[in-house]
Amino acid sequence: MYLDHAATTPLRPQARQAMEEGFTLWANPSSPHAEGRKARAALEDARERVKRTLGWEGEVIFTSGASEAAALALGHAKAGARLVSAVEHDAILKAAPDAERLPVKADGALDLEVLAEAVQRERPLAAVQHINSETGNRQDIAAIVGQVHQAGGLLLTDCAQSAGKIAIPTCDMAIVSAHKFGGPIGIGALLVKDFAMLEPAGGQERGYRRGTENLPAAMGMAAALEAASSPYIDPFVLEPLDAIVEHCRETGGTWLSDRLSDPTPYVRAIAMPTMSGSAQVMRFDMAGISVSQGSACSSGTMKTSHVMQAMQIEPEVADRTIRASFGWNTTREEVERFAEVWLELAKA
Repeated sequence: MYLDHAATTPLRPQARQAMEEGFTLWANPSSPHAEGRKARAALEDARERVKRTLGWEGEVIFTSGASEAAALALGHAKAGARLVSAVEHDAILKAAPDAERLPVKADGALDLEVLAEAVQRERPLAAVQHINSETGNRQDIAAIVGQVHQAGGLLLTDCAQSAGKIAIPTCDMAIVSAHKFGGPIGIGALLVKDFAMLEPAGGQERGYRRGTENLPAAMGMAAALEAASSPYIDPFVLEPLDAIVEHCRETGGTWLSDRLSDPTPYVRAIAMPTMSGSAQVMRFDMAGISVSQGSACSSGTMKTSHVMQAMQIEPEVADRTIRASFGWNTTREEVERFAEVWLELAKA
């Protein structure tokens, strides 16, 4: 049973079918011959479908995923100082290693008072995620973009954990990753309100990205987005988690959603009363359940999560925290089994 959907979700059948069609159409979309023109038409159709489904009125640059989209935005935006929140994904932090870190409060919300002072630079670019991949906390992007725009800056929002699940917020650039909502691995997009915000970076994607476009993956991404439902997961599926909540509160564990400014239902961080997170991951694995400790991209390390540190989570709580996240194909029976095993381990 896979409950690490914040890392990746299974490929939707609609995406698989679209990719198979894409392979039959394959030719370099930049080629001028008939097959190339046919591939270009299919690529542009996928682009328009992505824009329409996400409700994005600007431009879409297909990339190899969220990391490339982040590097493209942070490396080529026509802006001055780079500002990043302290709880951003590692891909953002590594793409802007010299950026000023914006602190968050204990509830995970960006400190808007510090932001108001930091944006008083010459046309800054601020990078703030929509939903945190470790805690599930949602930032108040409407308030943040208001401050950034008032100062004449640009806002880049990492929507890897929200695209295909909830609406893309108002921002200047947004990062999307297809495998987070049941699309293929190896494709994502940088959404840009206007190409004038970016310096050209290559020969493809209208001159803003290097590398031949991945037509089958782009078609699969569009199909996966179109297949996404609202709500992303029926609340009925997640009801069995209520038993864990009460036990956490009664026995000294930590249901991190209690501390968050705006928790979302699809990513849950839970600290067991006694057992370390690493031990929980192994015990769940033995029970046939895949969960993670922290972000999947850094879960192989033993260091304390930078997200937990930024939120000033007590070290002993951070050490006992695991992440369970839920995808489009998660069933109530799977959530019931997870809750059953969690309670067994907590009472051991």
